[in-house]
Amino acid sequence: MIESKKRWQLTTPNEQAVKEIQQALSLPSVLAKILVTRGIDTAAKAQEFLVDDLSGIHNPFLMKDMDVAVARIQQAIEAQEKILVYGDYDADGVTSTTVMMTVLQDLGANVSFKIPNRFDHGYGPNAELFKEAHEEGVQLIVTVDNGVSGIEPVHLANELGMDVIISDHHDIGDEMPAAIAIIHPRHPEGNYPFGELAGVGVAFKMAQALYGDIPDHLTELVAIGTIADLVPLHGENRVLVKEGLRALQDSPMPAIAALADVAGVKQSDITEETIGFMFGPRINAIGRLQSADPAVRMFLTDDTSEARSLADGLDVLNKERQAIVKAISEQAIEQVEARYSEQLPRVIIVAQEGWNPGVVGIVASKLTEKYYRPSIVLSLDMANGKAKGSARSIEGFHLYEELAKNRDILPHFGGHPMAAGMTLSANDVDDLRERLNKQAETALTEEDLVPVVAIDIPVTLNEVDIDTIEGMRKLAPFGMGFSKPKFYLHGVNVASIRKIGANQTHLKMELAQNGMTLDAVGFGIGELGDELTPDVKIDIIGDLQINEWNGRKKPQMLVEDIRTDEWQLFDIRGIRQVSRWSKLIPKDKHVFVAFQPETESAFRTLLEGPIVLAGSLADVAKTKEHLILLDLPDSEEQLASVLKQMRPKRVYAHFYAADSQYFERIPDRDQFKWLFAFVKKRGSFDFGKNGDELAKHKGWSRETLFFMLQVFFELGFVTLNNGITEIAQAPGKRDLSEAPAYKKREQQIALEHKLLYASYRDLKEWFDAQVSAKEEEIWI
Repeated sequence: MIESKKRWQLTTPNEQAVKEIQQALSLPSVLAKILVTRGIDTAAKAQEFLVDDLSGIHNPFLMKDMDVAVARIQQAIEAQEKILVYGDYDADGVTSTTVMMTVLQDLGANVSFKIPNRFDHGYGPNAELFKEAHEEGVQLIVTVDNGVSGIEPVHLANELGMDVIISDHHDIGDEMPAAIAIIHPRHPEGNYPFGELAGVGVAFKMAQALYGDIPDHLTELVAIGTIADLVPLHGENRVLVKEGLRALQDSPMPAIAALADVAGVKQSDITEETIGFMFGPRINAIGRLQSADPAVRMFLTDDTSEARSLADGLDVLNKERQAIVKAISEQAIEQVEARYSEQLPRVIIVAQEGWNPGVVGIVASKLTEKYYRPSIVLSLDMANGKAKGSARSIEGFHLYEELAKNRDILPHFGGHPMAAGMTLSANDVDDLRERLNKQAETALTEEDLVPVVAIDIPVTLNEVDIDTIEGMRKLAPFGMGFSKPKFYLHGVNVASIRKIGANQTHLKMELAQNGMTLDAVGFGIGELGDELTPDVKIDIIGDLQINEWNGRKKPQMLVEDIRTDEWQLFDIRGIRQVSRWSKLIPKDKHVFVAFQPETESAFRTLLEGPIVLAGSLADVAKTKEHLILLDLPDSEEQLASVLKQMRPKRVYAHFYAADSQYFERIPDRDQFKWLFAFVKKRGSFDFGKNGDELAKHKGWSRETLFFMLQVFFELGFVTLNNGITEIAQAPGKRDLSEAPAYKKREQQIALEHKLLYASYRDLKEWFDAQVSAKEEEIWI
């Protein structure tokens, strides 16, 4: 038995809705099932979801203040006033800045940009930078991807005689800045149809309004910023990203070719995963470590060599960022392990001086992923007594609301249910840790601490083919709000299994079902290679992919989780070195069982943990799950009794036999007849003195010879007189099988045949029969 590491949530789609979508849109059943599972359960909804052009985007003037913003910008362009685009240092902010710079330059504006430095200025409008802009003669500031929280800096700008237009998508507080226009998809006085645009999406809507037409030459930037900012990929976001991904594959922008080159991908192969795992991290890296200005310059330049040089710089910084994250993550994990050992708290908080505050959010994500707990990672600055950091959460723990209960020690914090940032006194870190864990005792149940995975549909192996997997691109892009589909395979056989990778940390399997097979790869789950037995039936969930090698395409499942309710038999017979198989035994809930007292003595120093004699198993049976059979029982019934006392999830069969009789066999009747005739003819014989020579003469083993003599003694055919064997007086007629020694050897050979030397399949069938019989007894 193997338990899943996550909670599986499987939805069964409505069959009628599936048929309707299939017929109306000519989609394969698997795709239709996925759409229905995701709530897209009518042909009309599916048609809207699958729209393949920019016709699905909205009129930008539906946004509150868009007309005011456009009029003021046009006025500034006509008067050649200095305009400043004020951005942000992440990928969304960088692409937002580029979009706004591009449209304003195209329209002939006198425009420049500024991006605050994460370490010097922090996030959002900054009074120092606004003063600097005024000194440079700026008359109009247009923020992108920030601004709705900048009440005081905007007030300062107004006092200095500068107008401010805010374009943002972050949550609006109780008070808004006194800007001349606030362009926001969720403006409390607006009624824009789609409220979940990224910052770059809002900038794109302003560009659309300023151009007077859809600026399809900017969709590449929208796709990058939207995917990197992890906003939901539905509605207008989906339309823009889908169009942007197409544009990225043959974009003339030097920056796109340069990014693809440094990331090692073909530009024509760019997908949402390319952006999420390759482009986004490189663009974000620069803002995490220094000024993000070079990233904007990379996107704005028309010079191929300059773009490549700037992309190389981003790549170098990303590698540096990766090294920093790795080092901090290792230190953070060491703190967790040292502080908590195996008894993890509900909320993890780690802090250390010298940690780069620009990457602690990534480290918090890694801790949450590893431990599935809300995690806070803080960088301590003991010089000014501050702790600054980021937090990531799990379902069931609303991070912003829980932090808000501690405003007295959190002078600066912000965020949403799943992520947050904060600054507090270093002296209050322990207090915050204690408080949040006390809050989590109420907010989080034990079940909440087990990660949930939503599964789209069950499939059988005959439904998995290249066409189906390639057809899933019709549902792309996948991301936040519309994740890549997860598939469920039920009751498939593990036809073959092996551990792969330099450290044997990964798993390669061949799954089989009704004559069909499918390759499966599981990264980081190599330990299951020691826990899955041949032909065991498993349930498995994961992502279906196409593996291409030497021009040949094959379907493949990327495994996320595995479970099986079947008990398992592990065959460790014949492995003489105990150290080779003992490391395969689970660390807890196991019991070593011996049938022979001498076995306990032989294995005592070789195993960690006590060895229980079969007769005493009842005392511990109910607390154990894994049964290790060290030696052979005296009978099948004795072993069946052990299985009846214990319902093991796993059985490890070693079946050590100190004196195996299997290959000695039982001498045939002609051998017995010859030996009896030999003694009778001689009258007597000293087997102690001459037995070895006789055995050698006949080609028998010494054990065979003396076994036959033992049978004769037990049947009364011979007697022993002063060490000399003689024929008994008037021996009766008795069958050889009546002798206890003969019976015992017969039984032992039969037992060894059934348990020790049987094939794995035959042995498993014998155990299955015992387990089935036992389960029937329990059921009755």
